[in-house]
Amino acid sequence: MRVNLQPSYILHTRPYRDSSVVLEIFTAQHGRLAVVVRGVRRKSRGGSSGALLQPFNPLLLSFSGRAEMKNLNAVEAAAPAIALRGERLFSGLYINELLIRLLHRHDACPQLFARYGQTLQVLSGQAAVDATLRRFELTLLHELGYHLELRVDGHSGELIRPDGWYRFQPGAGLVACCDEARAPHTAGFAGADLLAMAGGEFGGALSLTARRLLRQALAVHLGEAPLRSRDLFGAGRAAVARGEPAPQAAPAAQSVSATGAKP
Repeated sequence: MRVNLQPSYILHTRPYRDSSVVLEIFTAQHGRLAVVVRGVRRKSRGGSSGALLQPFNPLLLSFSGRAEMKNLNAVEAAAPAIALRGERLFSGLYINELLIRLLHRHDACPQLFARYGQTLQVLSGQAAVDATLRRFELTLLHELGYHLELRVDGHSGELIRPDGWYRFQPGAGLVACCDEARAPHTAGFAGADLLAMAGGEFGGALSLTARRLLRQALAVHLGEAPLRSRDLFGAGRAAVARGEPAPQAAPAAQSVSATGAKP
């Protein structure tokens, strides 16, 4: 297998042997792959390629090999680097960890790849972080074949009623609550909120509701292992709320553990 100038992003890096690193990459046409970069940690050989090989940089990667782990042959910048700071950095780490945990290797997801690049660009600007993340999560679920239908009751097939209350049920989606009187105090979602989210609204008063719903939907596929990036995100927001500077990830470690990644 030899691939030249494949549009790619780095999701995670880890040391490999004495002077090399393994990159978990997300590519436009080959999905998620692992590639080894030999000798990059030697100061005499790292050079400009070592500076380029960072998460969130749009790259063109050339790699080859018959084994599961490919060899990186060349790297070029595909576009200017995307700078993420503060909670936007932790948001980028979060979506990287989602991709590592949920994408199977070698499954091409060109639409998800495009949305990932768009999401990084949006995060580098001034748009609301929560709404940006919710849109990406919905796209990810859809591309994985787990589309979350926000307009239709998963049991009855009837349209969601604005005055109804619904709960998330794994394998079915959103279904009407049996005890509507208790729904607002338990795990229910107002029909009006669901319809607003179906129309693309995730900010303002809907922010917490959307986060709770997407967290439930993703938990079915993530399993029991916690997301490290979610803890970092929460710590950063807590620091800002206390008037402290948000913690920053070290430049060489702007990625999260691949523990729990699917083979």
